[in-house]
Amino acid sequence: MDKIVSGLLEQFERGHISRRHLVQTLAAGIAAGTAAPAFGAEAKSLKAVAINHVSYGVADYARTRDFYAGLLGMKVSKDDGKQCNLGFGDSFFVVRKTRQPDNKPFVDHIAYTLDNWDAGAVEAELKRRNLNPTVDAEKLSVSVKDPDGFGVQICSKDMKA
Repeated sequence: MDKIVSGLLEQFERGHISRRHLVQTLAAGIAAGTAAPAFGAEAKSLKAVAINHVSYGVADYARTRDFYAGLLGMKVSKDDGKQCNLGFGDSFFVVRKTRQPDNKPFVDHIAYTLDNWDAGAVEAELKRRNLNPTVDAEKLSVSVKDPDGFGVQICSKDMKA
């Protein structure tokens, strides 16, 4: 951080940036650092070890189910006539009818598995980053939105298809 500030001050002193640009850049850096530190001593990184599952909406869930089960041998489970899970290895897809008004497919969320699961610690870290986490009823996962609004689910390795 000191190198960044020193570099900005040097640019200002040499006339490469205006005082306004210097102040705006420093203010933005301070705001970003207090809202959700991404790096450095204060940041605690959660360690993903695998993609647990991908949940997406499709135009015709049965057609998609049959495609993946037939082509790639994915195991169909929890098929309720509206959605199903397609398992392979330690991962799975959740396939359901799209909720988009134009019937277009979309990715609802991607779920990542953590090796050392502690729902309370995960929730606390996500709250510290102001991400408004939602813990599922079984305490096997916590969900947030990424900076672009996509769903991110952070899971225990015990979450299975």
